[in-house]
This record gives sequence, C-alpha cells and structure tokens, in this order.
Amino acid sequence: MLTEVVRAGSLIACAGLLNSVVNHRVLLRPRPVAKTVTERVTVCVPARNEEHHVPHLLADLAAQTSVPRMRVLVLDDSSGDDTFKVAVNASAGDPRVRVERCTIEPSAGWLGKPAACFRLAELALADDQAEPDVLVFVDADVRLSPDAIAAGVDLLRNGGLDMVCPWPQQRADSIAERLVQPLQQWSWMTSLPLGIADRSHRPSMAAVCGQFLVVDSTAYRAIGGHRAVAACVLDDLELARTLRRKGFRTAPADGSRLAQCRMYTGAGELRAGYGKSLWTAFGSPLEAAALFTALVAIYVLPPAVALVGSGHARRWGLLGYLAAVGSRLVSAREAGTQSWPDVLAQPLSVLALAALTVDSHRQRRRGSLYWKGRHLA
Repeated sequence: MLTEVVRAGSLIACAGLLNSVVNHRVLLRPRPVAKTVTERVTVCVPARNEEHHVPHLLADLAAQTSVPRMRVLVLDDSSGDDTFKVAVNASAGDPRVRVERCTIEPSAGWLGKPAACFRLAELALADDQAEPDVLVFVDADVRLSPDAIAAGVDLLRNGGLDMVCPWPQQRADSIAERLVQPLQQWSWMTSLPLGIADRSHRPSMAAVCGQFLVVDSTAYRAIGGHRAVAACVLDDLELARTLRRKGFRTAPADGSRLAQCRMYTGAGELRAGYGKSLWTAFGSPLEAAALFTALVAIYVLPPAVALVGSGHARRWGLLGYLAAVGSRLVSAREAGTQSWPDVLAQPLSVLALAALTVDSHRQRRRGSLYWKGRHLA
C-alpha cells in the first residue's frame, strides 16, 4: 500500500515538473526594449504606513521611460506614520504626481486595500480631461525598473489581454521567507497549464499577484472595479476571477526584470501577512485539509520514504523528491530568485505552508486577524 501511495505521489510530482517546464516556455515575457506607449496611463499607489517605501517607488516612477502620458496617483490610506508628508516631499516638483490623503476608515463591507484602490480609480476615471486608457496598480513596497510601466502596458496590449500581472521578483532574505515565499510562483507554475489558462475565461485558472497589475480601464469599469471585490481579502485574485466571469482575459507574465518586492520582513511579519489571507485561499477548513493531505502525499511522503524506506518504495520516493526539487528549480530560475540550497527544502516548505494555513484558520475563528492596524476578522 505504501509503495502505491508513494508511486502515485511521485508521478504527480513528475507531472508538475513537466508542467513547469512547459510553462517556462509559454509564459508571457516583456520585450527586451519597451515600445513607447501612446495611451494615457495612470499609476495608482495605495499606501498605508509606507513612509519607508513610498519615496523609493516614487523615484522609480519618476524615472520611467517610454510613457509620455503617464500620471501617478498616491493615496495615503489613514496612515499612522508620515506616509503623506514623505510622499508629498518625494513628489515635489513633478506635475505628473498627485498625492491624496484619506482620513476615514473604509465603509461597512469594505476592506482597506480594495477601498483604497477603488478611491484611486475613481480619482483617475473622474478626470474628463485625461481619463486613462490603462490603470496600473502598484504596491508601495515594489521597486520598478525604468521600463516597467511601458513594458507592462505592452504586455497587456500585445497579448490581447484585459489584465496582465507582470509577476515581480520576490525578495526573500530571512530563512522563513526563503522557505515560504517561493511557493507563490511555484504553485501555479507546476499546477496551471498556462497554454490553456491564458486563452480561457475560467475563474479557477486565474493567476495573479496584486503587487503589480496592469488593467484596461474599460474592462475595469465594466465589472465595477474594486467594488466587485470590496470584502475580499484576496482582492487581486478575485478581481481577475471577476474579469474572467465577464468574458475578459487575464494572464500572468514574467516580471522578474521589471519589478521586485520584499513582501514580508522576517518570520513574525510573514506569519501575520499569510495569516490574514490563507484562511480563504484554499476554501473551507475541510477543503484546505484535503488539499494539504494531497500535497503531503506528493511532496513530503516520497522524500521521507526515500530517506528511511527500502526497495521499490524508496526508489519511487527518490524519483518524487527529485521531481519536486526540479520543479522548484525551474520556478526559481523563472522568478529570478535564489535556487540553491533552497530548492532542496521543498518538503519543509510544504509543511510550513500547511502550518501557516492552520494558524490562519485558528486566528480567524478567534477573530484575531489584523493587518496594518485594521481588524480583518
């Protein structure tokens, strides 16, 4: 029985490796040299307690090339620090940049980030003189290359898409970050057939990272913008799914040379950050338990049997472990992140994610989920 389970898990791991190799070949990539964008582009930056990050992002936006009709809107979302003052000082003298301050909390039924993004889009779309053709949502802790905005818009238009996510390179410095963060891109690289997903409207085939989103403004208005995802913790994913339900096309793209982001600093912040969202990422507690039971059978049991088992089970276990390491390696190379020795810890990464998911559900039941000073659930 053990041999059959290990063999099945290992074969699925091999299929994941094959899928990641195929996805590496078909993933959308920016052109080496960005074309000049003639459309009107508005970059929307929601910022809450981001005094240390927003000056760097604004400097990156000021250095953007090939986007002559770009403007930038920054919303200080009731920050408890000097985000507003720092943003105003950092943008002084740049007529393309407008910094607004919101001092009221989100209305009932709204979470903080969707509310901030919706306010920014309203400001952008209310300007009759320069209503944008494209909206770009960028988190304040993202760093951009000089051609990032132009390349993102080119990916959108050249790919015939309504929303594209140039997936930023995820910086991970601490051990906890290096253990968990690579699973973001690895998860869809191994499980999602991009060749089909990019042409499909199925919501379940959406892959997106809200750190850097490029959206056609007409499509955005058609779904009601972030109002459609007002109460969603994973607002980026639900925005992509909503677009797909309405017949629009979304896709991820290689954004590793265009943008980078360090989402969380250390284990404590990583736990809080994942805690706010993992309770809803995999469905109900029962669905999450079923998923992680499968992941353990695929990515934890085979290497364990390879280590302590014998005979056919051990050989199958070794094959499964090597396939898992291979898929992590492909994903790491694609993402531009550190490969060795991190990819060898794939079983521990899966167990860490499972533990974070259990912790997130526990915090949700206790009503103790907070993010940036706001109570979530």
